[in-house]
Amino acid sequence: MAFNLTDAKARMQGAQDALQRELGSIRTGRANPHILDRIEVEYYGAMTPLNQVASISVPEARILMITPFDKTVLDEIIRAINISDLGLNPASDGNIVRLAIPQMTEEGRKDLVKQVKAEAERAKVSVRNVRRDAMDAVKKDKELPEDDARDAEDDVQKLTDENIKAIDAIASDKEKELLTI
Repeated sequence: MAFNLTDAKARMQGAQDALQRELGSIRTGRANPHILDRIEVEYYGAMTPLNQVASISVPEARILMITPFDKTVLDEIIRAINISDLGLNPASDGNIVRLAIPQMTEEGRKDLVKQVKAEAERAKVSVRNVRRDAMDAVKKDKELPEDDARDAEDDVQKLTDENIKAIDAIASDKEKELLTI
């Protein structure tokens, strides 16, 4: 049997997971350690994720504190944050790096909401591509009786609808978070 609903379910869940990772890195007006997930630091000649060379904590609502495990990497952490697209200015006291998360403007919030909607749409397209692949597999499976094929197509559509609804909910939650002052 060429059609596999479990595979389609896993791929659709993967689209949701990818959306949550992407949205986690979008900066809000509050400190969130996940905005640093994509930052890599040069550490002994190799690019290493920031969270593997330092601990990241949130001592206050709008402050991120980065404590390197090895103090020699402090300058590299600052350099990596400066060249990132986060728009944050790191401040160091020689032992730790502090990142103050600035208050977001209304215009900035609206731009981020547009970005959230674009990411959600990409996730939906991904889910629809999985649906198309699954529907094609059902149609190509000649061993599948007609009634079973129709049931399988209905199952794929229900799965798609559930995942699109979940993606909308994830995006809606992030939009509320962004628009909350």
